[in-house]
Amino acid sequence: MANSGPFDIVVLGGGSGGYACALRAAELGKSVALIERDKLGGTCLNRGCIPTKALLHAAEVADQTREAATFGIKASFDGIDIAGVNAYKDKVVSTTVKGLTGLIKSKGITIVEGDGRLTGPTTVEVTGPGGERTTLEGGHIVLATGSVPKSLPGLEIDGERVISSDHALVLEHVPASVVVLGGGVIGVEFASVWRSFGAEVTIVEALPHLLPLEEESSSKRLERAFRKRGIKYELGARFQGVKPTQGGVSVTLDNGKTIDAELLLVAVGRGPVSEGIGLAEAGVVTERGFVKVDEFCQTSVSTISAVGDLIPTPQLAHVGFAEGILVAERLAGLNPPAIDYDGVPRITYSDPEVAAVGITTKVAEERGYEIKEVTYDLAGNPKSKILGTQGEVKVIAAVDGPVLGIHMVGARVGELITEGQLIYNWEALPAEVAQLIHPHPTQSEAVGEAHLALAGKPLHVHG
Repeated sequence: MANSGPFDIVVLGGGSGGYACALRAAELGKSVALIERDKLGGTCLNRGCIPTKALLHAAEVADQTREAATFGIKASFDGIDIAGVNAYKDKVVSTTVKGLTGLIKSKGITIVEGDGRLTGPTTVEVTGPGGERTTLEGGHIVLATGSVPKSLPGLEIDGERVISSDHALVLEHVPASVVVLGGGVIGVEFASVWRSFGAEVTIVEALPHLLPLEEESSSKRLERAFRKRGIKYELGARFQGVKPTQGGVSVTLDNGKTIDAELLLVAVGRGPVSEGIGLAEAGVVTERGFVKVDEFCQTSVSTISAVGDLIPTPQLAHVGFAEGILVAERLAGLNPPAIDYDGVPRITYSDPEVAAVGITTKVAEERGYEIKEVTYDLAGNPKSKILGTQGEVKVIAAVDGPVLGIHMVGARVGELITEGQLIYNWEALPAEVAQLIHPHPTQSEAVGEAHLALAGKPLHVHG
């Protein structure tokens, strides 16, 4: 290697949090080394956000083709060319990786390929693809090693009949039937894709609802929509075991039910990549595998910070971006504010989509708020009728106070939640939002209508 330092900052991991930190630090005049053992972009770009959303778009096109006659369009649906779908997905990923790599190089950031491991509070040893070892020195180390799919105790993922989301992204056929273990974001999105592709799908979720961390009314809306689409689910049911069968697998649940399917997708969350990177030796404190940090992503070692899925904050790419930028600015002496994680938008890109920002009714009550809320049904929104979608926009506000949460269900509502983010983060009052004029006909009117109703002057209120 031409340059082993010392650098101002050495970043271990080239995913969302790591490369965002590297880019911002370089913009602020810092010398930066970025270590990555795989492709730049990390989980989100290569095995998460981007490829899954490409699959979801292909699924949407399939559904629209089937339903073309509804809109007076003559079209025939002849099936799924999974090789073509994967080629489309892979092209989106590869071109984005290429663009990101070029951007990082253009900023003068030193990219180091290999496996990194802390060897001290300011040093990282990198083992390259050929086994060669180099030690990088930095004034500060930023850990951004990301996460990997988790499983349950005793449940072995073999990559053939029992698979993770990583395996699901590279399947070369559409399974005839799938049991999805886990009703969170990952499980719900893959269930949506496979159903659109023609598979029989059953979701198993141990908690009482799909997307159990979201507003309960949003979860119930999604469950009704999935039931209408023919997606089955077992709620409040725990996984007991899985056995191979001639046709695939047989999954048993603690409610006495047995479900036979071609595949079992294990979608029970993601765990941090924290083993084997020298954390204990360097004095970095962890808890349940996550690196413990303060509100500014500082670890127990003054020269080491951590961001992204490695720390116990929401596992979202845009959270990683924000944490990486925060650390870069803190190290540059800019005194950035701490992140309000309640104010981070979250989206499940299923059909229908579920989007939210702020807190739920349950959390608001737990925090002692006296609240008022309004649910605006998309049945009253002409653009939603044009799109053929059903759903709602629910707004929760403190009595005589600001908006505390906005929760949406429906096609394309992920594009609406940005306005919700502004409303929540700027602590807007419902009456203030009610004064804003939304364009007609758009789905964004649903946000305005909900706030009009909450401000005591409802217009087109349904439901």
